[in-house]
Amino acid sequence: MKIALGSDHGGYALKQDVMKVLEKLGYEYEDFGCDSTDSCDYPDFGAAAARAVADGRCERGIVICTTGIGISIAANKIHGIRCAHCADCLEAEMTRRHNDANMLAIGAGFTGGNMAERMVEVFLSTEFEGGRHARRVDKMMALEKD
Repeated sequence: MKIALGSDHGGYALKQDVMKVLEKLGYEYEDFGCDSTDSCDYPDFGAAAARAVADGRCERGIVICTTGIGISIAANKIHGIRCAHCADCLEAEMTRRHNDANMLAIGAGFTGGNMAERMVEVFLSTEFEGGRHARRVDKMMALEKD
C-alpha cells in the first residue's frame, strides 16, 4: 500500500516521525510537502496529497497541520476523499471500519509522536466493515454530486 503524505510547517516535524513509522511498517509513501518549518499554506499540501489518493496513485493518505482541522477541510474539498481528523486510536479505527476513510488528518499541536504512531498503525491496518456502513458511505459520497 502506498501512502500520500502532506503537511504544513506546523505538521512538518510530526510528518518526519510518521515517515519513520511507515518505513518501519514497510509502507511505501510519497511526500507532497512541505519540506521545512518555514511558514506555508496547508491547503496546498493537503490538496496535493488528497489528489494522489483520489486519482489512485496512492491508496491512503495522512495529512498533518497544527490542529489537523484546516488540512482535513482542504483534503475533503477533493472529489472522492473522506479525510477524518482523528485525535486517538479509537477514532482512527472507527473511521476506517464505519466510514471507509481514505485519509487521516492529525493535529501536531495536540498529538504526540507515540499516539500518532499508533494511530497510523491502526488507520492503515483496519479494514472497512461494509454492510450497512457501505450504504451510508455511498450516501455521503453522493452528496458530492449536489
